[in-house]
Amino acid sequence: MRYRTFGRTGWDIAEIGYGMWGMGGWTGSDDQQSLRALARSVELGCNFFDTAWAYGQGRSERLLGETLRAFPDRRLYIASKVPPATFKWPARAGDRLDDVFPPGHIREYTEASLKHLGVETLDLQQLHVWNDEWAGDERWQREVDDLKREGLIRAFGISVNRWEPANVLQALATGIVDAVQVVYNIFDQAPEDALLPECRRRNIAVIARVPFDEGSLTGQLTADSRWAEGDWRNVYFAPPHLAEVLERVERLGHLVPEGMDLPELALRFILANPDVTTTIPGMRRPLHVERNLSASDGAPLPPRLRDALRAHRWDRTMVIM
Repeated sequence: MRYRTFGRTGWDIAEIGYGMWGMGGWTGSDDQQSLRALARSVELGCNFFDTAWAYGQGRSERLLGETLRAFPDRRLYIASKVPPATFKWPARAGDRLDDVFPPGHIREYTEASLKHLGVETLDLQQLHVWNDEWAGDERWQREVDDLKREGLIRAFGISVNRWEPANVLQALATGIVDAVQVVYNIFDQAPEDALLPECRRRNIAVIARVPFDEGSLTGQLTADSRWAEGDWRNVYFAPPHLAEVLERVERLGHLVPEGMDLPELALRFILANPDVTTTIPGMRRPLHVERNLSASDGAPLPPRLRDALRAHRWDRTMVIM
């Protein structure tokens, strides 16, 4: 495993971290299998774990807490997220801060996450939605400052709305934000336009989420793919959208080098960008952990291949859940 510096915190973070949404709320999750996968990731050098209260209302946080206790001698970095009080993702234009993150809400859910995890301090606490209209409001800024001063969190971040990577630039200008989490993958390259250069300029860590586009870049989807009722992938891959996704994935096929598969190519595309601190694929099985973490070997993606992948940029509009 190779490591990168997590912005101005100075932490050495695994360049392939662990995204825990799938084991918190997706259909087909098995807690014992998840725990085995988490343990295997630690054994292979992963030290960054991204969870959230919303991932099963603390379910994934409790699983991570068990893992922390199983490896007391390892320095494992914990990132969680405060859900919006509206429980609606993403934030909409015009949403009021008073409705989404009312006074005391950030503290309440930070304390809940600490209890689930069984720790006294979160390395990174993030807001799970954001609207830059709130950037200048000092109330959330004071609450974050208080949590840092009291030692409940070490660093603070924002998880940017899907396909709105510039909708955080004003917040970065406050100087309070230590990390940004953003959708970035072969299809979703828009963060390169403004967000990643700004993070580089301000020494803000970048967490690239959804490296496999919720599964399309694993190459496993078909026209008949469906999930259990309530699984959000039924919304994300609704039939009209699914058809276009499959067409675009098929066009990528001829670019996958011999001896490599599409998921590995997807990870190596992200790792080729030095502005990315870590990427957090979702992994629920030890085999997935072993395959994904093996991409952190320092082997560079050939420049011509990376340039060819840039032609597959796909600027989409926001999904409302």
